[in-house]
Amino acid sequence: MTDQPQPSTPAAAPDLFTWEFASNPYPAYAWLREHAPVHRTKLPSGVEAWLVTRYADAKQTLADHRLSKNPAHHAEPAHAKGKTGIPGERKAELMTHLLNIDPPDHTRLRRLVSKAFTPRRVAEFAPRVQELTDGLIDGFARKGSADLIHEFAFPLPIYAICDLLGVPREDRDDFRDWAGMMIRHQGGPRGGVARSVKKMRGYLADLIHRKREALPTEPAPGEDLISGLIRASDHGEHLTENEAAAMAFILLFAGFETTVNLIGNGTYALLTHPEQRARLQASLAAGETGLLETGVEELLRYDGPVELATWRFATQPLTIGGQQIAPGDPVLVVLAAADRDPERFADPDVLDLARRDNQHLGYGHGIHYCLGAPLARLEGQTALATLLTRLPDLRLAADPAELRWRGGLIMRGLRTLPVEFTPTPR
Repeated sequence: MTDQPQPSTPAAAPDLFTWEFASNPYPAYAWLREHAPVHRTKLPSGVEAWLVTRYADAKQTLADHRLSKNPAHHAEPAHAKGKTGIPGERKAELMTHLLNIDPPDHTRLRRLVSKAFTPRRVAEFAPRVQELTDGLIDGFARKGSADLIHEFAFPLPIYAICDLLGVPREDRDDFRDWAGMMIRHQGGPRGGVARSVKKMRGYLADLIHRKREALPTEPAPGEDLISGLIRASDHGEHLTENEAAAMAFILLFAGFETTVNLIGNGTYALLTHPEQRARLQASLAAGETGLLETGVEELLRYDGPVELATWRFATQPLTIGGQQIAPGDPVLVVLAAADRDPERFADPDVLDLARRDNQHLGYGHGIHYCLGAPLARLEGQTALATLLTRLPDLRLAADPAELRWRGGLIMRGLRTLPVEFTPTPR
């Protein structure tokens, strides 16, 4: 069902984290799954960590309570601890978010945030996501060409999460600039990211304070997420302003780039698999949604936005896949490798939008399963369906070999995605 030949698995141990590897890591991950499924390696930052690549091991690891999310458990010297998280989050006092804490604090915070981030709230947000999607396409539809990353996949989730959080419209371009700095500097100098994190933290603290001061007694219909976070309580216990700022920050930071990459990687996969793309377009033209829903799940599995799950640290000796892990060792689950494990998925290197048995790990597993997954799915489905419907002859405007993928450790996404299509007036 694929329209492209799949590269073969290398015969010898592959080089990891090179530019060539970033373009297509899947042959290297196939080698690791077969020969070194739990593999210790030195990362570009100099930190040594274990990579877990098989599906069964990955799923077990993501749910193992002996692996902490708290960087304080890292065995490296104190000066190296900043290499394992989001640059600048420690100095900006943004450490108390869901990606850095364990139960019982994680349980309390997740329960509080879940009260504000409900499926109903996401469903009510669907018309706004459609409005944003159409508005962005309107901006380039008449040109006949676009860079779908910078003109579409990047601004859509930024503007959506700003609206959901309750960031005033006049401030959302500041958020776009800060988010752009985070993406551009991944894998490179960390100073720019840290400065953006600091600016965002200051802005969020001020916005939360202003919203708390003006919060009405009863919530209004469609109340924004920051007001919901302020209002949420657990047995009378509310989020502190620091906790609310950290939570709003991580919803933005973790939420926007995953969706940028879901839209970008997903569109690229469809454009390079014309048979699958044609099936989806025919299904959409018939007014069906089933193939769109299974298709987005398959795109998450096939070339998902998150390559490696975020950091975990062993709190005691444990064994993963027959490999002994020492206390303090960092462990990184390679979601991209696990989701192409032939022991779990039939024909894992084939893109099949109708795949049914698809319990992929693209949004994690266990207590740290992505809180924003419903919103990301909504945005991904809306973006892809609208693109394929409004620009039916959408095509790549570059040789796939010339496209460049962003360097970095956790996320996987294209730097640019140049496309052409027949110009269409609104």
